[in-house]
Amino acid sequence: MERSQVTTASVLAVAAGATVLAYILWQRSQTTEKKAEPVKTTAPAPAAAAAAAAKPSANTEAAPKPVAAPVVSENKPPTKEGPKRPTFSWEKNYAPKQQLEPPCPTSDVAQNKVPNPYKYNEGNTKTIKEQCPLAKISGGVSNLSFGFRGVNVIRESIHSVFLYKCCYESGMDMGIVNPKEMFAYDSLPADMRQLCTDVVFNKGEECTEALLERCMFEKSCLDAKKKGLPMPKKPRGAMVTKARTVKFSWETDEKVQQKEPPCPTSDEAQNKVPNPYKYNEGKMPPLVSEARTIGTKGLKMDWSQPKDLYPVGGGHFVRGRDSLRTYLTKLMTSEIALYDGAMGTMIQKHKLEEEDYRGERFKDCENLMKGNNDMLSVTMPEVIKGIYSEYLAAGSNMIGTNTFSSTTIAQADYKLESLVYELNYHSARLAREACDEYTAKDPTKPRFVCGAMGPTNRTGSISPDVEDPTTRNVTFDELVEAYYAQIVGLMDGGADILMVETIFDTLNAKAAVFAVGEYLEHTGVDVPLFISGTLVDQSGRTLSGQTGEAFYVSMRHAKPMCIGLNCALGAKQMAPFLERLSNVAECFVHVYSNAGLPNAMGGYDDTPADMARDNLGFASKGFVNLMGGCCGSTPPHIKAIADATRGIKPRPLPKLGLPKMWLSGLEDLVVDDAVNHLGLPFLNVGERCNIAGSLMFKKLIVNNKYAEAMDVAKKQVEAGAHVIDINVDDGMVDGKAAMEKFVKMAVTEPDIAKVPFMIDSSKFEIVEAGLKWCQGKAIVNSISLKVGEELFIQHATLVKKHGAAVVVMAFDEKGQAATEAEKVRICKRSYDILVDVVKFAPEDIIFDPNILTIATGLPEHNNYGIDFINATRTIKEQCPLAKISGGVSNLSFGFRGVNVIRETRTIKEQCPLAKISGGVSNLSFGFRGVNVIREGIHAVFLEKACLESGMDMGIVNPKEMLASHELDEELRKLCTDVVLNKGEECTEALLERCQKEKKILDQRKAGGGAAKEEDTQAWRKLGIQERLTHSLIHGISEYVDGDTEEARVMICSAGGKPLNVIEGPLMGGMSIVGDLFGSGKMFLPQVIKSARVMKKAVAHLLPFIEKEKRDNLIAQGLDPDEAGEDDSMYAGKVLMATVKGDVHDIGKNIVAVVLGCNNFKVYDIGVMCQCEDIIAAAIKYKVDVIGLSGLITPSLDEMIYVAKQMKKKGLSIPVLIGGATTSKTHTAVKIAPQYFTAEHPVIHVLDASRSVGVVSSLIAKDGDYVGELVEEYADIRDEYYAGLEERKYVDMAKAQKKKYVIDFAATKPVKAATTGVTVVDWMSLEDVIPFIDWNPFFQTWELRGRYPNRGFPKIFDDEAVGSEAKKVYDEALEMLAEIVKNKSLTLKGVVGIFPANTKDNKEDVEVFTDETRSATAKTFCMLRQQAEKDDEPYMSQADFVAPKGTEDYLGMFAVSCFGTDEMVAKFKADNDPHREIQVQALADRIVEAFAEAVHREMRTKMWGYAKDEVMDTTDLLKVKYDGIRPAPGYPSQPDHTEKFAMWDLIKAEKLAGIKLSETGSMIPASSVSALVFAHPDSQYFAVGQVTKEQVEDYASRKGMTMEEAERWLGPNLSYDTA
Repeated sequence: MERSQVTTASVLAVAAGATVLAYILWQRSQTTEKKAEPVKTTAPAPAAAAAAAAKPSANTEAAPKPVAAPVVSENKPPTKEGPKRPTFSWEKNYAPKQQLEPPCPTSDVAQNKVPNPYKYNEGNTKTIKEQCPLAKISGGVSNLSFGFRGVNVIRESIHSVFLYKCCYESGMDMGIVNPKEMFAYDSLPADMRQLCTDVVFNKGEECTEALLERCMFEKSCLDAKKKGLPMPKKPRGAMVTKARTVKFSWETDEKVQQKEPPCPTSDEAQNKVPNPYKYNEGKMPPLVSEARTIGTKGLKMDWSQPKDLYPVGGGHFVRGRDSLRTYLTKLMTSEIALYDGAMGTMIQKHKLEEEDYRGERFKDCENLMKGNNDMLSVTMPEVIKGIYSEYLAAGSNMIGTNTFSSTTIAQADYKLESLVYELNYHSARLAREACDEYTAKDPTKPRFVCGAMGPTNRTGSISPDVEDPTTRNVTFDELVEAYYAQIVGLMDGGADILMVETIFDTLNAKAAVFAVGEYLEHTGVDVPLFISGTLVDQSGRTLSGQTGEAFYVSMRHAKPMCIGLNCALGAKQMAPFLERLSNVAECFVHVYSNAGLPNAMGGYDDTPADMARDNLGFASKGFVNLMGGCCGSTPPHIKAIADATRGIKPRPLPKLGLPKMWLSGLEDLVVDDAVNHLGLPFLNVGERCNIAGSLMFKKLIVNNKYAEAMDVAKKQVEAGAHVIDINVDDGMVDGKAAMEKFVKMAVTEPDIAKVPFMIDSSKFEIVEAGLKWCQGKAIVNSISLKVGEELFIQHATLVKKHGAAVVVMAFDEKGQAATEAEKVRICKRSYDILVDVVKFAPEDIIFDPNILTIATGLPEHNNYGIDFINATRTIKEQCPLAKISGGVSNLSFGFRGVNVIRETRTIKEQCPLAKISGGVSNLSFGFRGVNVIREGIHAVFLEKACLESGMDMGIVNPKEMLASHELDEELRKLCTDVVLNKGEECTEALLERCQKEKKILDQRKAGGGAAKEEDTQAWRKLGIQERLTHSLIHGISEYVDGDTEEARVMICSAGGKPLNVIEGPLMGGMSIVGDLFGSGKMFLPQVIKSARVMKKAVAHLLPFIEKEKRDNLIAQGLDPDEAGEDDSMYAGKVLMATVKGDVHDIGKNIVAVVLGCNNFKVYDIGVMCQCEDIIAAAIKYKVDVIGLSGLITPSLDEMIYVAKQMKKKGLSIPVLIGGATTSKTHTAVKIAPQYFTAEHPVIHVLDASRSVGVVSSLIAKDGDYVGELVEEYADIRDEYYAGLEERKYVDMAKAQKKKYVIDFAATKPVKAATTGVTVVDWMSLEDVIPFIDWNPFFQTWELRGRYPNRGFPKIFDDEAVGSEAKKVYDEALEMLAEIVKNKSLTLKGVVGIFPANTKDNKEDVEVFTDETRSATAKTFCMLRQQAEKDDEPYMSQADFVAPKGTEDYLGMFAVSCFGTDEMVAKFKADNDPHREIQVQALADRIVEAFAEAVHREMRTKMWGYAKDEVMDTTDLLKVKYDGIRPAPGYPSQPDHTEKFAMWDLIKAEKLAGIKLSETGSMIPASSVSALVFAHPDSQYFAVGQVTKEQVEDYASRKGMTMEEAERWLGPNLSYDTA
């Protein structure tokens, strides 16, 4: 029975954690209905009341909205009829018809026909309406968005999307709504509509987060409007990809089946001209003749065959008659061809010895020859030819020559560079002879010789020096030269094919194919090229980091006939990578894998059956056209593969559509498929690594800060750059050197090198330099016709040879193209020359038609934008496959627009396949400083240029790019009007908005400052406790006197004492400081500043405390002058001392301050403290803990002595050990046993941050803490002594026999320009400041950045310590400026350079009084390493000085920074611990910089052994100069007594005022000394531990007793002296 009713379904909230689809009323029904016969009807469709209510009136621009409603889009809303509603199956039953009975009552009794079948708890809106004919669906729509209450624009947008779907797609009829606030679906901005649709449809958990982010933005907008603040930046949200609307006449989706691999562009290859195989006819090119290092008379060099030797066709091939390219194409499209297997494996089976390798000819060679398999082609030709024949007998169609290492680079290891031509010639000749013999047996199966070109043993992309990523052991030109010489020998010997194989570094392969190209160009022949890469592990990458796809792209320009993989992996492991290569390669594909992976003994276990089985998978899946074997494979393996794959069809060549620009870094990038982070089909070329695009980058390059420049590049990639533009053109920079250095460093950074590079320079030699270090397929920016056609062609040809794409600027001999017509004319002319003359691939051509600045105020500039856009389309139409690029920022240089758009379109029409590019920032240059305007112009321009005209790429800063929908409506319209030049008033309107935005920026700065001032002063309204705490935490001393006085008055008026201010508010605040420091939320510099505030507060209170104390004592009848100290208010008392002989105290001072901040009373008794004084002071002050500090190694012995004496005196005070040379191991092994008990432990404290916890635990007598220490230190001792038993040492005889050997004859010592002693007093602070290494400065402050922000200046970017590091750095610079201005510190030093030689005992260096070397001035005794090594030498500093008979020298210096103590005393008197520590830290850095400057002066002038040295500070601090300057007392000579000999020799105290303590510590503390060794092979090392044998010898040489020697060398003894 028909029923009419309203069913109200619950509408539940979305984005509140529940599954949204379960709540959506309009979900489609899955019910299927049988189709009924059509029934004619005139009944109207059900009304869409709710939908109509949601749509705007035809008479209004948009539906009524609240204030925060989204802007109505430019799309027209739907018409009144709206989309058609769904048709339900039951509607056919209600067509007009004759009633058979009156309407029936609804009760079951009256009806009395059938039971009611309805189930009202099942289904959804559409299902309900299917099952309940004529029922209506309603709901409380506002429930849906309850989670977003308070932000109506979000709520109503959700409702709009929901109602649109419910009404039109599922038939919802009505709902409880507020019509006034409803939005029409089409009025929603696209991004808002997408966000709400994603949430309503529950498209993922991230959808809710995205909408919540938008909600917060809208809420911020509401707040900003209320408060009159600038609008916040709109969140970007999910990327929506936008499709191009422009289509060019040449574009097609059709793909054509290839009949042959892509062919090289030479006429010989294109026309399939047979190789004549005659290499001795006519005049050979000079490079070919030079490569023939032996006379060719008598050598067979004509490998042509009679043209009638074999019939034409039928599988026959005749050299000189038939095209090998044509033959191989037919062979490899009809069957899977076979390559050979391993040469080395087969050679090993012959078990050849050294004499076999040498033969008669090389029997007297100096070098060992065994292992140089390539020379067997000359010395054992029968063996090599026999191996060739075995593979041919197994079925190989082609064999590789025995020339894997036959280059001058690889043969240099054997000093056989001169033999390279012979090796290649004879190896190819033997292969040729073997192939011809087997061809003669079956002429229908000709055999071919592949000239094998291995990778060499050097790498162009990888640094051999882990410390310097720019180091290389081979250059591109050296590789090209080596490969070219190899090619000549191979071709002269009769090779048919050139095979570049086992490539693990793509740059090496690029050099090889460059050499191949040069040879083919010089000789005019066509030789097929095969290329084989090696993926080194399961990552599927080459050793230099490229994926297989990127490797192919980097090789693609060479048009290899076949490309594939070999070596490193077995067939199983190679399968996924071979498949990926097969999927992308446009040519034939090969594989020759190893016989499995190497076993434990270095052999290969795969049997022929195993290898055949695995290779069968490659064949049956259609991956390959050619198969063979690599390491471990043999002729039986090849035969098994042949048998298993016989009859299987080879991989078909792929169907190809229009070619696309395909670039590569470590990964490949198809430019035509690129979509940027805004959804535009646009390639972002990052501009910040361009000196012209970034002032910061320029400063980094000018100052040689390349490591920091790498960070700029990384950030560009992270921000969305597809390609990195690299430009180092500047008058202050050596462009060629800078480009080489940057690229060499960048290719070693995976985060940068994964993207392709744009090598950018106006000087072509700089471009070429960059290309030679780039392993991927790069873009060159740029070339142009302004240099004339001839040079333009030369430049383009070189770019093509390097395999790069190219940007062509719209310049010619007449100048720059400005108008649309000029842009099109120049681009079309350039395109025709490139494609027709140079044979440049059109898809690799990028035009930059010049984006010029719009809105400059000059009317003639206003059309520049639209001209570019229109020209783009025409160029792309007329230049197929070319690309369009542009400097987009030029456009708003002042602002110029419309012509650019039209030009873009025109160029793409006329230059099919060309690309269009440009410097986008040029567009808006006139608005620099107001980024919101600049990026608005760019957003509008790029959307028009990309989508409507086909612009492809541009140089941009991705981080600052905006999508057009992210602009507010007003700004979008203003920018559109200017870009499209819609009228003269447009510029004025945008300028007006620019002024408004500028004011907002200024207000934000001023307002932010004002607000900040108000916020920072708000704390002054707090209570006194809170104010004091705030001052202490933030280190604010400005108000502390007044606040302390206020606290004192308040406390005293309430009956308290001045001391209560310290015990209460001040210590309460310092307790918080301590907690924050302990938890890592405050850093040491902040704590020091807090201490400064605390000291100032205490200094204010002290007179009151002293007066009260005196008054109390007098009242008690006592003499206040005789009363002792009252320390009851402190948490404990600590004695701090730097031990005897040591003057370093900065670390100790820091610990003292930190402890003082935590209410410990610290007695700092200074430096060079005698043991007796330390013990006496501890007893006098009744301290709870003693802290011993030391920097130099003799201090370690002094600490042991102090511990022993404390035990003798019966003290029971815990001891802390700290300082640079101390360690937990030394403390546990050497010091603790002398004194440690549970009552008075000895504890090593790593740094100041640990001191508070340790001291607190000790004073609290924490038994558990000490108990754990007892166990830990016992374990350390056990481990140490166990290690001594295991550690092995060699005796001195063996150590001397395997000493470090320097060839002083090969690199003779440089005669010193000056000898004797020189006082250095002319260097000023300004002279040495540039040499400061700031890293240790931050370590002093215990500020340590985490990777990758560890070093200076990266530490400033560290999330945890960066801001504090920057603060102390800025303060240090301020202090440094004061020091320089006031000359508070001075520098003085002394240098000595003396004739010297190593003594006959090989362990001592004898210094002579003069050049006659007849009288000894001093002898410096050295120590030699003895810890057992494998193959490394045992070093001593004596090894770095030449023995007698060769004139050599030894240098030395001592330098100091004077005045530090006076400044420290002043700051200490001022209660300013922060500046006290600051000046000590700075003085240390200054004197180290002084040492660097003096050492450079010695290298370049005083000694002059590196007088041509040119080195920036970064490299200098990385010790990249020749020679070393180790300090006596440190790892390479750990005996401090050598300093006494040095001081006597250079008179350091007399001439420079630098003293030595009895333990060799220099005074003043800010001093540096060193011995200077000049030889470039000298190096830093650590002597380590030495045996008693050497100590006895050393004591004898030094004239010491054994006990003295052991005391000075204590930490280096390998034995226990107890």
